[in-house]
Amino acid sequence: MKTAYLYNRFERFWHWVQSGLIIMLALTGFEIHGVYQLFGFRTAHEIHIFCGWAWLVLYAFILFWLATTGEWKQYIPTTKRIYEVARYYLIGIFQGQAHPVPKTERIKHNPLQRLTYLLIAMFLLPIQMASGFVYYYYNSWPAWGWTNLSLALIAFLHAACALAILTFLVVHVYMTTTGHSVFGHIKAMITGWEAVAEEEGSASSAE
Repeated sequence: MKTAYLYNRFERFWHWVQSGLIIMLALTGFEIHGVYQLFGFRTAHEIHIFCGWAWLVLYAFILFWLATTGEWKQYIPTTKRIYEVARYYLIGIFQGQAHPVPKTERIKHNPLQRLTYLLIAMFLLPIQMASGFVYYYYNSWPAWGWTNLSLALIAFLHAACALAILTFLVVHVYMTTTGHSVFGHIKAMITGWEAVAEEEGSASSAE
């Protein structure tokens, strides 16, 4: 094992800001739906709209950053050893087994992470943002000719995606405790430095 600088400032910045935005969107979104009262409906609605637009802008910058830095390569899906990784998280991790695809400087994400992150970034988040946009402009539907669009369907789709994203966030936070130490991964996302495997032993294991 060795310590390597894996996450630069922008990567750490968007990671934490996106998490904060998701939490605020969930809090205000559930309040808008009448689940509880925390900020008050009007304030919750204003916060929700602001965070929604902020997330859309941040998402655009993230995609630009991935495209221009070459970090998009970290998300190229692969099925090689994906079953071993899945078995590790289901069984092996509780038996103290070593990770079948350890993190290295060149390969940050294992096959299961690559597939999960790609599906979220390319499908779940766009659907969530698009449904939120359509939801927000409900009063403009007649002028746009969207007379046959169902508000109930859009609301359901938006809420379902929100629950899926929130579920991922909870699981993601749990997974941060499964590193070399309980707070190892969280510390890495604060400082940028993390303990990784030697490249020779794992460079080809996830490709």
